[in-house]
Amino acid sequence: MAVFEYTGLTVKGKEAHGVIDAETPQAARQKLRKVGVFPTEVLEEDARARTGGRLVASLVRGVQLQHLTLLTRQMATLLRAALPLTEALGALIEQTEQPRLQRILAQVRERVREGQPLATSLELHPQAFSPLYVNMVRAGETGGSLDLIFARLADHLEGQLRLRNRLRAALAYPVLMTIIGLGILAFLMAYVVPQVTQIFRDLHQALPLPTTILIGVSQVLRDFWWLLVLAALGAGVALRQFTRTAEGAALVDRWLLKLPVFGKVIRMVAVARFARTLGTLLASGVPLMPALEIARAIVGNTVLARAVAEAQEAVRRGEELARPLERSGLFPPLLTHMIAVGERSGDLEGMLMKVSEAYEHEVETAIAGLTSLLEPVMILMMGAVVGFVVLSILLPIMEINQIIR
Repeated sequence: MAVFEYTGLTVKGKEAHGVIDAETPQAARQKLRKVGVFPTEVLEEDARARTGGRLVASLVRGVQLQHLTLLTRQMATLLRAALPLTEALGALIEQTEQPRLQRILAQVRERVREGQPLATSLELHPQAFSPLYVNMVRAGETGGSLDLIFARLADHLEGQLRLRNRLRAALAYPVLMTIIGLGILAFLMAYVVPQVTQIFRDLHQALPLPTTILIGVSQVLRDFWWLLVLAALGAGVALRQFTRTAEGAALVDRWLLKLPVFGKVIRMVAVARFARTLGTLLASGVPLMPALEIARAIVGNTVLARAVAEAQEAVRRGEELARPLERSGLFPPLLTHMIAVGERSGDLEGMLMKVSEAYEHEVETAIAGLTSLLEPVMILMMGAVVGFVVLSILLPIMEINQIIR
């Protein structure tokens, strides 16, 4: 049975599109007419993929985390209700409103119907399902606890989504204020200040140093703004290319970890991600070595990832996990101590989950503190800039008044 993508009109004249499985295009059209959809185009997905159409373009963009989280939670609920896997996938295809997910799920369901394992079918779509996701599903299929695995996956993804949303919410106000402040400052320097300072230049008198600096900066912004924009874009592209190299990424990540205040927050975020991922995988039945490989890939910092890789080699030689992590000096003592306790007690996954919760809470507290600190700092900086502009304009006016007297 093939999978077709269709576009058409409903009985009420509204546009409809989605995916449907059928033996032939004619059978697909008949199924659509039975549900009240009159198709204008029915195309097999394999054919659309070969023509480089919308299917390929949509799959390359990937799937957003919130959509994947909702899908995973729904899948856990359906499987817990003892619904067969293919029927659960079909229900998800009908319920999701995201065309990309519909197409991916339709292809996954088709391969499951052909007898392939669910994990193998998901693995063919890396833009939507990460190695962590695939390996946990594989462990659930092997152990016969797929509903429990999807529930744990949903908890894991919801935790990631919750942390990301809190970080975004905490940083939204400072970022917005910075953008607005820079925009207002650029407008003043490029358009307002030149008109005011033109009066002083027409007097052909020596101007105070702050006024001269203000006029010079304003002139540069007005005449060479395009050059500054190109330079900023060029620097951004060069930095991006540099960070794509192994040496560049390691250098930047090492520098980020050494930042006075933000470095600690970056380290805590990476450690929390590592602990939660490793704990979730181990709790789902994934062996330690594959779990470490997956956790290493999602740490998000090449320096810490190299330390995890060295720990993998040490574990392969027979050492306990806590010792090489502690020797690296990159992981906080709380993590290594909890891992050591978990290895001795046989509850490593439980200790890791507790560590991740502790560091996620610490990250939220640190971000809240930084945000409250950034607001007055930004106000002071903007006040200093505005004060400099006002002083630069008032000084020549005061000199003119003295000359007139």
